[in-house]
Amino acid sequence: QVQLVESGGGLVQAGGSLSLSCAASGRTFSSYNLGWFRQAPGKEREFVAAISPSGRITTYTDSVKGRFTSSRDNARNMVYLQMNSLKPEDTAVYYCAARVVASSRRPDDYPYWGQGTQVTVSS
Repeated sequence: QVQLVESGGGLVQAGGSLSLSCAASGRTFSSYNLGWFRQAPGKEREFVAAISPSGRITTYTDSVKGRFTSSRDNARNMVYLQMNSLKPEDTAVYYCAARVVASSRRPDDYPYWGQGTQVTVSS
């Protein structure tokens, strides 16, 4: 089992940057696929990015490709989401999530979730 805690959200102007962190507990962190998701008010939770256990493989939703970068530090049980060139439509609560088996873009496939961190991008 793994517990996740996100941090780093906040208010930023359009075009700015934020870096989200997700701290994980558990001795087997390096065996988990990690996903980033977001949920805007009145909308369903959507996939943002995923990173493989080794960190060598990352995938992104089309709307953030070239702007967001996910990375991880297994020695520190940390996963990161660097967000650049932020847009107002990126405003949402951002969550990190974990699953043991292969990476997925479906929120329902992830059994472990953090509490979320708010990202607000003003125009």
